[in-house]
This record gives sequence, structure tokens and C-alpha cells, in this order.
Amino acid sequence: MTNTSISAEVVDRPATFRDVFAVAEFRVIFASFGVFMIGETVKMLALSVLVYERTGSGLLAALAYVTGFLPHAVGGMFLLALADRRPARGLIVGYDLLRLAMVAVLATGLLPPSAMLGLVAVVALFGPVSGAARNALLPELLRGDAYVLGRSLFTVAAGGTQVAGFALGGLLLGLVGPYGALWLTAATCGLSALMVRIGLARRPARSPSIPAADRPVGGPAVDADGGPAVDAVGGPAVGADGAPGRSGAVRETLRVNRQLLADRRIRGLLLAQWLPGSLLVGAEAVAVPYAADLGPHASAGVLLMAGAGGMLVGDLLVGRFVAPGRRERLTPWLALLLGLPMLVFLATPALLPAAALFAVATAGFAYQLGLARRFLDAVPEARRGQAFGLLSTGLMAAQGLAAAGAGALSEVLVPGLVMAAAGAASVATTLILWPVLAPARPHR
Repeated sequence: MTNTSISAEVVDRPATFRDVFAVAEFRVIFASFGVFMIGETVKMLALSVLVYERTGSGLLAALAYVTGFLPHAVGGMFLLALADRRPARGLIVGYDLLRLAMVAVLATGLLPPSAMLGLVAVVALFGPVSGAARNALLPELLRGDAYVLGRSLFTVAAGGTQVAGFALGGLLLGLVGPYGALWLTAATCGLSALMVRIGLARRPARSPSIPAADRPVGGPAVDADGGPAVDAVGGPAVGADGAPGRSGAVRETLRVNRQLLADRRIRGLLLAQWLPGSLLVGAEAVAVPYAADLGPHASAGVLLMAGAGGMLVGDLLVGRFVAPGRRERLTPWLALLLGLPMLVFLATPALLPAAALFAVATAGFAYQLGLARRFLDAVPEARRGQAFGLLSTGLMAAQGLAAAGAGALSEVLVPGLVMAAAGAASVATTLILWPVLAPARPHR
């Protein structure tokens, strides 16, 4: 009886930063992710400035800033199988080296702006594969609640390094210009690749591709250990014609994505992580016109900074100081917090109250931490990389659609009403998904 109580207490104890950073490989992947994010932010800023200087087109400058988003979604739809079919270390290092080559070409200034944008778009196709490989490594490095805290630290790092990247990018543009900033970005690509190559152990692929020449004639596909290869739901791997085997990466990505989405539990957890928060992004997308309507002294930057700060604080507090069981019970209530403060924008609050509302709302993004362990348990280990990649791709697509929809609405409605509508949609979605967001009660 005593041993059981102690075990339950340990399981329900929140992990500490010391627990997480005691893992040497986590320190490596966390630091390399920070270097990666800073480099990506500086690259986007420098490329946007460079394209504007060479074309004078505000539209092309904006496209340069977001040119990797759509290809990222395309790569997530068609290439994610590679995240499980290739060793994670090689994928991360390979993508960093590909980025290094791309940025070096951009920094030479030899390409016209249209070719520069095309090159960035092509390389961005492989971004979700590297990101999925990195995310799928976390549960292999961190166990139990340490994994959830590690996830929250990556969210915090993403926001913090973007702020640092913008600050560094602005400084570099003033000191060495856009070409110099791109050369320094190339150095960050090399540094990230070196850190991962030296600091991470080589691990075999979770679901290795089996060439046809290596399969017994007329026999089933086998995995690296000689056992039968399995698909995303535990059945034997089959080719496009129904025969045992492995299909190409694109075909397999589509097949496994369909199988993941066909699983009711996985589909529900994906929708729960995609929708409530993405609808709030729609409200953020009209922060600029909302601030403009408040008057010349109001700045959208204040609203966006408050939103980023609320998200970081929420993730830190919930991830570090709330016990795992309580965190999962709070999940639907935190999701509800995303939309409720936005309803106040019907009254068009002034800048500082509006910033406070943004901060409170974005703290609700911590609801995703309560879903992290459940999602990890739901997906097959052999398809973990693709599952995390599908989660990331869906998030980007949902956020992009929500932002575009809110922007379109702002052409016919006042921004405050659009924000309130986005909040109401988030609340309604949360209520619909409540059975998924709430943890299942243990059977007695």
C-alpha cells in the first residue's frame, strides 16, 4: 500500500527544470532549436528588406517574409513519412546544411528576387520533416511529466528567440546590411548542424524503409529487427497494390495521414489542439486595424507583445507548477479562457485594457500541455514523427485560415466585432470538443 502511494505521488509530481536540463541530449536539442529559430527570424527579416530594396514592392516584401509558410504545409502533406523512415539526427543535420547552402546562395546576391523566393519555398518543403523528427525525439529523451515540461520550454523558446531574432536582425541590418545578415544566418545554420551532429546519439529510424531487393521473394516486408513491418495502426505494411511492402515517401505519407485521421481518438486530439487556439489567432490578425481605430497613439505592437507574454507565462506556470493530473483536468477550462476575454472587444476597450485581455486570453494556450501526454499515448510509436508533423502542419494551416478569414471579415465589420466573433467561435469550438479536452474518468 505504501509503495503504491509513493508511486502515485511521483507520477503526479510536476517535473522541474533541473529534471529536464539534467538530460544532456535535451540541452543539445534545446540549444540547437534556439539557434535555429534566431537564424530563421533574421533570415526572414533580411530577405524581406532585401526584396523591398531591389523591387520597391511592399507585396513582394510581405511574400518574402511569409514565403515558407505554404510550402511548409505542402511538405507536411506529402513528405512526413521521412520523419519515421530516416534517423532523426541525420534529418535535422541535413536540413540545417540545406538551409546553410540556401542562405549562402541568397547572400551572394546573384539571384533575382523571384528566384530567391522560389529557392526559399523549395527548401521550406523539407522544414516539417526536420521539425517532426525533432519533436518526436523529445519523448525518447524525456519521460513522464518531464516530457510535458520540455514541450512547454520549446514553446517558450520559440517565442523568446523570435523576439531576440527580431532585435538581432534589426541590429545586423543597421550594421552590416541584409547581405551581411544573411551570411551570419548561414553561420547559425552551420552551428546548429554541428551541435546536433556532435551532441546527439545516432538512433535508428522508427519505421525504416525496406527496399524491395532486401525483402524475401514472395514474402512479407520485415523491419530492421527481422520482424514484420507494420503500418500506423499496427497492421502489416502494404504497398499501393495491397501487397506487402513499402511505398514511396509521398504515397506513404498520404496513406498514414489518412490512417491517423481515421482513428477517432487521434482525430479528436488533433482537432482539439488545432481549433480553439487557431481561432484566437484570427483575433490577433486584426490587431493592427484595431489599434489604428483607437487613435494615432495606439500601437498594435503593444497588443501583440502582451499576447506573446501571456502565452509564455501561461506555459511556464502551468507546465512547471501545476501537477500533471490537475493540469489535465484544467485542460478544457484553459481552452475556454482563449475565447472568453475576446468577447469584451464588443465594447472596444482602450489600448491597455485590450492588452490585458490579450495576455489573459493567450495564457489559455497552456491547455495544449494537458493534451500532450494523451496525444503521445494515442499515436503508434512507429509513426510518432509523422503524427507530430501532422499536428504541426494542421496548426499552421488552421492559423493561416483563421487569420485570412478574420482579415476578410475586417473589410466589412469593425475590428472589435471581428475579435469578438473569433472569441465566440473559439468558445463554441471548445464546448463542442469538451468531451475530448476533458480527461477520461478512471473506472472504479
